[in-house]
Amino acid sequence: MSKKAFNTSDLVGLDNLVANTAYLRAQNVDRREEAERCKELSDKNFNEETIDQIKEATRDFLRGKPFSEYLKSPFFYRFLQWKEYEKQKITKRYFYEFRTLGKGGFGEVCAVQAKYTGQMYACKKLNKRRLKKKCGERLALLEKQILEKVNSLFIVNLAYAFDTKTHLCLVMDLMNGGDLRFHIYELGERGIRMDRVVYYAAQITTGILHLHSLDIVYRDMKPENVLLDAKGQCRLSDLGLAVELPKGKTICQMAGTTGYMAPEILRQDNYNSSVDWWALGCSIYEMVAARLPFKDFREKVQNEEVTRRTLEDECKFEHKRFDAPTKDIISRFLRKKAQHRLGSRGDDPRKNPFFKSINFHRLEAGLVEPPWVPKSNVVYAMNTNTFRDTTEVENIKFDDKDEKFFKEFSTGAVSVKWQKEMIDSGLFDELNDAQQNGHGCETVETSRTCVIL
Repeated sequence: MSKKAFNTSDLVGLDNLVANTAYLRAQNVDRREEAERCKELSDKNFNEETIDQIKEATRDFLRGKPFSEYLKSPFFYRFLQWKEYEKQKITKRYFYEFRTLGKGGFGEVCAVQAKYTGQMYACKKLNKRRLKKKCGERLALLEKQILEKVNSLFIVNLAYAFDTKTHLCLVMDLMNGGDLRFHIYELGERGIRMDRVVYYAAQITTGILHLHSLDIVYRDMKPENVLLDAKGQCRLSDLGLAVELPKGKTICQMAGTTGYMAPEILRQDNYNSSVDWWALGCSIYEMVAARLPFKDFREKVQNEEVTRRTLEDECKFEHKRFDAPTKDIISRFLRKKAQHRLGSRGDDPRKNPFFKSINFHRLEAGLVEPPWVPKSNVVYAMNTNTFRDTTEVENIKFDDKDEKFFKEFSTGAVSVKWQKEMIDSGLFDELNDAQQNGHGCETVETSRTCVIL
């Protein structure tokens, strides 16, 4: 067989084949490296490094042509109409008032209903004279301002703030399932089922993390301040002791409830959000054992002794329902040194094995079914005759400074909550229906009247 003559074109073809092979191998390596980088990004730090970039790119795009077109559209005119409706002055005539739900040191809480949407709320009424007598104005305003910033499924949210001749009123989510303290001590056998404990602790943890993301330290975490709604979801309430602490800042003020205060508070050391995790550890312990870690149920003991136990004694797990995961998370929350405490070291309490049954993504979306739902015909509260006395305060006069404070307090509707009310009630869809209201887009664009009103 004769050998084929060598052709230089074969060399060129061979070179091309080698080059292409090398190129494809390089491409495959690049793809693998890119895939590894994407996987690493997704697994470790996608939220931190990418979400902000995506948001900013989206904002840049929307600031351009889309926004210019929106400003010329009838939808922008309708938006202005809704904002004017939202900013209307709120008075007591906006609501129907129903029975008293409870009473406290500054006033009472009653059920109210928004007349135009039918939405039910709880109205916290602070007696102006009692507030001034006890110098509670600053704390009341601080609580209201913090509530305005909060928007979470796991915190009682503020919807309206207004005043009457005698009261400052905070209208908030209606929670008619009672508080966790009532469920621990007043419903059947003392304590709460473990599946409920895990569920409530997961929601409380998510609520606390939301506050901390806003640089807010709760400082009054206890079962009495955790309320259940009609669906069995729990929310943090009573932010009267909450304080804003920007990252890196600390405070040494004594605040909280005996039995739930962290060692650093009791020693009057500087502290930050670490104190909320200690109080959550105490609360989980109480839900399981129907007593506090350092104080037994109905034990007659001085506050000084509770303080001594908190600072010196170790937590004991003598109740039969304490399993290994529960002991572990409580022990981590109740570390005496704040820097060693779960949640205070940059770690995420939600990753603790105690919460292995909870899908937090679904929980935060409200998609996890609660293990217990309140009955609609049951009142989950003590008899109102046992509530604190709120007799009228006499001989308190108001001056210009007081009137300025009342005006600063009474800001009306809270935007996000009000908008949700309009949507959930169907009023938004009803009033935006041009055919139903007899208005086309042309009319909306040229009309000088607010058609939705």
